[in-house]
Order: sequence, then C-alpha cells, then structure tokens
Amino acid sequence: MNIPANAALLFLPFILPICLYVTFTDLRAMRIRNQAVYALFVVFVIGGLFVLPPLSTAWTTATVGPMSISLPPYVWHLLHVVPALAFGILFYVVRQMGAGDAKFLAAASPFIWPGDYILVVLILATMNVAALLTHRVASVTGLRSFAPDWKSWTRARHIPMGLSLGGTLALYLILGTVYGS
Repeated sequence: MNIPANAALLFLPFILPICLYVTFTDLRAMRIRNQAVYALFVVFVIGGLFVLPPLSTAWTTATVGPMSISLPPYVWHLLHVVPALAFGILFYVVRQMGAGDAKFLAAASPFIWPGDYILVVLILATMNVAALLTHRVASVTGLRSFAPDWKSWTRARHIPMGLSLGGTLALYLILGTVYGS
C-alpha cells in the first residue's frame, strides 16, 4: 500500500466515527447527511496539513497536455475531489447513485493515495457485494425487528451505499495502518 501507516493512523480515529454515522444514517433514512460529508472533508483539510505539509514536502509534477504543473502532494490530494465529484454527479444523473453518495465519494477521495486506486476499487467492489448480501439477508431475518422503521428495508431496488462507501474508506485506512508504507 502506498498510504503511509502514520497517515492512516492519524486519520483513522477521526474518520471511523464519521463512517459509522454515514452507515447508520443511510441505513435508517437512505440519506447521507451533508454535515457528515463536510466533516469528512474538514478532517482531510486540517489533518492533511500535518500528514502532507505543503511547504515541507517535495512538490510533484504532472503533465497535462503540453504543460507541466508542479504542486505539493497536499494540493494534488485535494484536487481528487474534482473528478470524484464529476463521476459522482454522472452516476447520480443516470440514477445509479444518490446525491449524498456522490458527495461522500468526493469528500473521501483525498484520503486515497495515488497508487492505491486499484486496491480501493477492489475493496469497494467487495464491500458493495457484502453490503448488498448483508442488507438483503438482514431484511428477511429477525435482525429487521431491531430497527423496523428503517427506510432501507422497504426500498427494494435501492441499497444504502453508505454501508459500502463508509466501509470501504474505513477498511482502507485500517489496512493502511497495518500494511502502509
């Protein structure tokens, strides 16, 4: 994994409660609240200054067309939000993802280190299948009686993506603390 273990360890205590909250609210109301998305982004904006200090880390150069752009890694990580939000909006427009899911995806994107993208996509795919199976099994067993009024039980064609998105970010950071560089 390319994420430094100390970075994952710094972010994890702040991110884990947000991921649990997102999972809970998405299961209960099929909504990911804006304050959770803002909190997630603020954790990176503030925590990222300690993990990737913009003035003391080597700048990274990227070539975009005919020009080269050199920026600190902190800024590159913040720029992950732009394409992630664009893809999220695209998925929202074609009704494959909710707006809260798209915003959460964008707010979570700065936490993903370059080089770990394929790993995160694999974790997300696995979490999507696990979330779907777990949610469907729980909805037809006695587990449903613990929270009978949750909206996610009655939405047959929808699955609460907060369960898999929050789980993916949490698992990525947990694995980063153990296997990070």
